[in-house]
Amino acid sequence: MTRSLALAEEHDRFRDALSSVARDGRRKWIYARQPSGPLYRARTVLSVVLIGFLFAAPVVTIGGQPLMMLNVLERKFVLFGVLFRPQDFHLVVLLALTVLVTQALTTVVVGRVWCGWLCPQTVFMEMLFRKLEYLIEGSAEHQLRSDRGPWTRARVVRKAVKHALFLALSFVIANVFLAWIIGARELRVIVTDPPANHLAGLFSILIFSFVFYMVFARFREQACVLACPYGRVMSALTDDRTVTVTYDWRRGEPRHRLIRGQTAQQAATGGDCVDCHQCVTVCPTGIDIRDGIQLECVNCAACIDACNGVMARVRRPRGLIRLTSERAIRDGSARWLTARSAGYGGVWLLLVAALVFAFVRRQDIDVLILRQPGTLYTMLAGGEVANFYEVQVLNRRGRHETFTIEALEPRGATVTALGQLGRIEPYGVAEGRLLLRVPPGSLVGGSTPVRFAVRTQAGLVQTIDSAFVGPASR
Repeated sequence: MTRSLALAEEHDRFRDALSSVARDGRRKWIYARQPSGPLYRARTVLSVVLIGFLFAAPVVTIGGQPLMMLNVLERKFVLFGVLFRPQDFHLVVLLALTVLVTQALTTVVVGRVWCGWLCPQTVFMEMLFRKLEYLIEGSAEHQLRSDRGPWTRARVVRKAVKHALFLALSFVIANVFLAWIIGARELRVIVTDPPANHLAGLFSILIFSFVFYMVFARFREQACVLACPYGRVMSALTDDRTVTVTYDWRRGEPRHRLIRGQTAQQAATGGDCVDCHQCVTVCPTGIDIRDGIQLECVNCAACIDACNGVMARVRRPRGLIRLTSERAIRDGSARWLTARSAGYGGVWLLLVAALVFAFVRRQDIDVLILRQPGTLYTMLAGGEVANFYEVQVLNRRGRHETFTIEALEPRGATVTALGQLGRIEPYGVAEGRLLLRVPPGSLVGGSTPVRFAVRTQAGLVQTIDSAFVGPASR
């Protein structure tokens, strides 16, 4: 019993340290071997699609709007060609909650698939910067030998070329993210204008470029292990039923190395794990997946391809490391629908239904009418009582719209537009004033309910309730 506890404590010691930090606290550089296999090819194809979307989204337009734009400076957001303004804040909140619950639901069911397959940090690091590094400096083994050797002329040249390309690529990525914020058209103007006209913007781009460069050239996996809060939060959602990258310890233990000249009976005494460490050398965060699920694992599945390749060479079944759950390894139970996943799924369905309903109910023309602040009522020459109102009109469509505003209540009320109200530009915002005149006989005390009607060529699009201030009744 004492020996079993000692072995368990020895097994869990890996949780007391990070694979990328030495015992004395210094950074331990990780030289991840380049993966190969069907899952890595699938990640590569998906990364090409994601990077293509990232670069194309600010350029491609739908109805005059970019495919994607997150202009926090002007509080203007475009998602797949749909324009959102501050008036649509409730929709933005619903959409953000839906995305958050979607991530939580997928994490509960299939683990941190976002981290390994969709996260921009992982996509840029593994599919752009790391591949560029392999191309210039060679394999991970060659990089390790070169970095531990003397500074030769060839090494200096390779390092200089690599870091120059890293800086250039970081500058391009920073400009792409800027296009997501201000739009590709505005970015084109900034790029083609003399730099002296946009010193603040140029300075900001240079800062962001340097930050991106430091992240991908130096910080690397530390962004996932130390800085990213997503890994901490979402790792807490996984349990023994979550489908994630898992080592089949029942089949693999006890580990043993294959020795040349070993008989078949001698080879059969151990498990299927031949202790080749290929799953460790290929891991971008440097962990040993055979120790169990760990916070540093980003579910990239590189170790699965590496292990399957070794199993094929030693003529043993694939899947020693595979996408499954700890419960399935332990007792064969592969049921993924749990109370937690069902709960998250129910909340997700409610949010999606609310989001669809809100989108269906959203008007193409949105009008806001408020009494002009700081004013009371005005007595006109004919005996009518008048109030001034401020009007803001939002056009969510990509074409000109004409509209009229009339008063449905109280009886006999008439509306006079002041300014250029009546026509609005595509995706534009128009502001103006109107004068509402009401006969004295239609007033009810000091405050009378008012109902405005907004009409376009399509008919009645909106009714707005307000209040009319008049003389108090005697």
